[in-house]
Amino acid sequence: MTLTCESTASRIERPFALCEDPPMSLETFVKILASVMVLALLGGIVVLAFTYKRLKKIRVPEDADFWTAIRAVPLALVVGLDLLDLGLDSFAAPINWFLLNRLGLQALRNVATFEALIPFTGAIPTLTVAWFAARFLNLGEKPDPDLLHAKRVGPDRYEVKR
Repeated sequence: MTLTCESTASRIERPFALCEDPPMSLETFVKILASVMVLALLGGIVVLAFTYKRLKKIRVPEDADFWTAIRAVPLALVVGLDLLDLGLDSFAAPINWFLLNRLGLQALRNVATFEALIPFTGAIPTLTVAWFAARFLNLGEKPDPDLLHAKRVGPDRYEVKR
């Protein structure tokens, strides 16, 4: 049994089963995936670059847990890290480690790096979901804007960080 299939180019006589649009080719899929990864990588770099100055001023206690740390950071940081994870997948782990270590966010560093190491989870915005969960479910302690950070420099001696 044949059926006339109409496409945008022409009308062709084909068997009934072949009238459907062909599935996406592997080449097309890889091109789309690569484009999404490059755009996510560039977006993550741009977001983190614009918020870096603000991130250096974040004051989080050194013994803070993950939920307290994620409550203290702006949304732009977690979105930027999730975009890096989408763009680089497991290769984002060392960048996450370095960046969050430089910012003094050790609790967030450990979780973000572990999450980035798990392959093929880049499409799941884990840190962004955790940021919203921490805010809406009141997880962790609220950040104290008057908090002073001190570094222990000796027995019973502390130096205030600025």
